[in-house]
Amino acid sequence: MSSSSARAPDSVVADADALARKVAAIRAAGPAKLQVISDFDGTLTRYWYDGSRGQSSHGLLRQGNEEFDAKREALFEHYHPIEINPDIPLLEKAKLMEEWWGKTHGLLIEGGLTQNAIKKSVADAAIAFRDGVVELFEFLEARDIPVLVFSAGLADIIEEVFRQKLHRSFKNIKIVSNRMVFNEEGSLVAFKGKTIHVLNKNEHSLDMAAPVHDSLGDPNGSIDDYSLVKKRTNVLLLGDHIGDLGMSDGLNYENRIAAGFLNTNIEKSLKDYSKAFDIVYLNDASMRGVVELVSDLCP
Repeated sequence: MSSSSARAPDSVVADADALARKVAAIRAAGPAKLQVISDFDGTLTRYWYDGSRGQSSHGLLRQGNEEFDAKREALFEHYHPIEINPDIPLLEKAKLMEEWWGKTHGLLIEGGLTQNAIKKSVADAAIAFRDGVVELFEFLEARDIPVLVFSAGLADIIEEVFRQKLHRSFKNIKIVSNRMVFNEEGSLVAFKGKTIHVLNKNEHSLDMAAPVHDSLGDPNGSIDDYSLVKKRTNVLLLGDHIGDLGMSDGLNYENRIAAGFLNTNIEKSLKDYSKAFDIVYLNDASMRGVVELVSDLCP
C-alpha cells in the first residue's frame, strides 16, 4: 500500500499482502466501481462518549412517555439475550427478531412518538461521530462514491443525528433503515416498507426498504438505488461487529475490503476480528485510518 493506512496507530492487519492486492485491484478499477457500505452505531459513531459508553441510535430515543419508554426497555431485556444467544437456530431467531421489532414499532406508534420528541432525544443524547468522519464523507462525495449506511434502527433518528451533529448533508449518503410515516401534526402513524432487523441488515434490504432519500434531509429527486449500487462491484465495508460483514451479502462484488472497529474487549476478540476483517482499528479509533485507506483506493 502506498500510504501508512495499514500501519496506522492502533490498527492491525493480519495479511498485509492480501490487503495490498485488494487495494491495487480496486484502485485499478477506479472510483466509478467503488461503493462504501457502513454500519452506523459504534462504526460511524464513537463507542465512548466523555468517558462513558455512548448511546446508540436505538438507545437515545425518549418518546416523551415514561410508560412506553419502560415497555420498550422491557422488550429489550427479553429479546436481547435471544439476539446474542448462539444456540438458537437462525431461522427461529429471525422470527423472534421480527417479533421484537414489530412490538417496538407498535409501542412507538401507540405511545404517540412525535418528530419533536426525536429532535429532543438527539439533542440530549450522548452520541458523537468519530473524528475524521466529515473528512471521509467529503472525500467520497467529491468522487461521487456512494455511501450506504445500513441500520436495523430508525432512519429518521439517524438522519436527525446527521443534522444535529454534523450540521450538513452529503448528496452521496443513503440511509437504509426503518423509516417512519408522520401525520400533519407530526405524530408517528406507520412505518414504510418491510421491517429491517438485526438479522436481515444487508443489501437485500434495498429490495424491501422504502425509497431512501436522494440526499440527506431532501426527499425530493430520484436516483435508482439499483443502478447506484449493483454496478459498483468493489466494496469498502465498515463495521464494528463480525456480523456486519453480512451487509454486502446482497451484492455480487468483485473485491471487498472489510475494515472493522474493535472498540472493547480487545484481547478477547482481536484474533477473531483479525481473521474476519482485512484491517482492524482498535481502541475506539478515529476515522482517519479509513481516510488514508480510501486515499490509497482513489489517489
